[in-house]
Amino acid sequence: ELRRGFEIGFLIVLPFLIIDMIVATLVMSMGMMMMPPSVISLPFKILFFILIDGWNILVSGLIRSFF
Repeated sequence: ELRRGFEIGFLIVLPFLIIDMIVATLVMSMGMMMMPPSVISLPFKILFFILIDGWNILVSGLIRSFF
């Protein structure tokens, strides 16, 4: 179960990591060195989580794991 947990954790973090990398690349290419990329990427991460219906997926997965 530990291996499966790491696999699931990696699959959850991967899209957010990709969003971070894309935003950081865009911010640096526009020359905004002093602007932290996390300030710009956080709204995109929240929007992505809402668009994929993240709360429903998260809660239903937790409920299924107990039964």
